[in-house]
Amino acid sequence: MSHVDADYPHGLRPHTWSIVVAGGSGLRFGGRKQFADLRGQSVLQRSLVTASSVSGGVVVVVPADAVDDVELDVANTEVVVVAGGDSRASSVRAGLTVVPETARFVLVHDAARPLASPALFGSVVAVLSEGARAAVPVVAVSDTIRSRTDGVIDRDQLVAVQTPQGFAASTLRKAHASGAEATDDATLAEAIGEVVMFVAGEAQNRKLTEPIDLVTAAAVLEYLEEHE
Repeated sequence: MSHVDADYPHGLRPHTWSIVVAGGSGLRFGGRKQFADLRGQSVLQRSLVTASSVSGGVVVVVPADAVDDVELDVANTEVVVVAGGDSRASSVRAGLTVVPETARFVLVHDAARPLASPALFGSVVAVLSEGARAAVPVVAVSDTIRSRTDGVIDRDQLVAVQTPQGFAASTLRKAHASGAEATDDATLAEAIGEVVMFVAGEAQNRKLTEPIDLVTAAAVLEYLEEHE
């Protein structure tokens, strides 16, 4: 999966950095899923390679006790490994500290989404290049959603948010300046008054949470490789 969509503004690659967040403990997974094997490569390595397709540099955020043990291989992209914090937001902030001030755009991607395509990364950068300050991929919700108190919710009004989430670098730094916590970076951007633009997400870009998700991801990856 090395192709980037033709709409991607290739001249922006040197000005784009990605933060790949891989600092979780994997309690629900039963271990550190970011290091699990997925058809011959670790989950983290696959996310790193994809992020590097649109990035002049990638910051990989891992647990503090894994910094010296992480072996990553990617060509033509600067890779920096740093220790994460106690939360997702603090881990992103740790990554931001080493993103160069010259970076124009910053993408934040969960390593646990190893099947996001280079084209998806490229589409996020493309929206930013057109003037958006924040952009996230979303997919429609297919399940019936019910509130515990208010019954069924109109799913046509809902979307599921994915990563990579992209930001003008100054916007992401400002969003994190307060040290606030959130489950994703778009929420922090909205909290400072930014408008978050949507781009079309991908069905295969599912987050690995339970062990069965790794089995599913391997099957999907095999299918994608056979139909390239």
